[in-house]
Amino acid sequence: MDIEQLKQQVAALGPWFYPFSLADGVVTPSKVPPQVQGIFDTRLQMLQHAVNTHFGPRLAHIRALDVGCHEGFYSLALRRMGIPDVLGLDYRDDNLRRARFVTQALGISGLRFLQADAEELNPASLGEFPLVVCYGLLYHLENPMRVLRRLYALTGELLVLETQVVDEVDGVTEWGSLEWTRPFHGILAVIDESGEYREGNQETGSTPVVTCPSPRALRAMLQAAGFRDIAVQPPPPDAYEQLARGKRVVVTARK
Repeated sequence: MDIEQLKQQVAALGPWFYPFSLADGVVTPSKVPPQVQGIFDTRLQMLQHAVNTHFGPRLAHIRALDVGCHEGFYSLALRRMGIPDVLGLDYRDDNLRRARFVTQALGISGLRFLQADAEELNPASLGEFPLVVCYGLLYHLENPMRVLRRLYALTGELLVLETQVVDEVDGVTEWGSLEWTRPFHGILAVIDESGEYREGNQETGSTPVVTCPSPRALRAMLQAAGFRDIAVQPPPPDAYEQLARGKRVVVTARK
């Protein structure tokens, strides 16, 4: 398509979340406020570092799965890193239409997108991927433990997961009797997104009630799912403010 057709398609598919640089200098206009858009680059730097550190020259011989791929921003980044086969999954068709358009406009091969609910993934039908990425999804889920178990089944070697986290809570609770107690380490906070959900906000989960883990809860859940060598990745010096303050984390975990 020519430049005018490209611009028309970009406008028709909007509003856009990610700023994609397309052919002839056309950039998709992100609806994210400018002061927040720094999160895109920080997430990207941390993903690249984690993936390169683990796979190195093997990148050209693996395939990757991006669960909750949204418009395909990080799926595209994985493909550009040299991974020959990348599959992106997302719950919303609107996101996938934009992802497929970007792939077509850039003439990228080896990048596919499918509609799927992360809480209903069937690992048996998808197979195993040496690399699984799950960015910006876990805190939009009603059943995060269910999804982590599915991610474990899908992961061949490495999971790279990014999520919002809540403040840590430790304590002791009764457990069956006033005399019996158990310590707890970490929490899952229940977040009500029903207002945004009813309004059709494209950044909510597939249900209006979601749960967000604290860092210790996240680690415990990953361990319970079967993962090992769980590590919170250090943010780069110029990191987006939430990642710099530990209110969001990028975690790597091995099968």
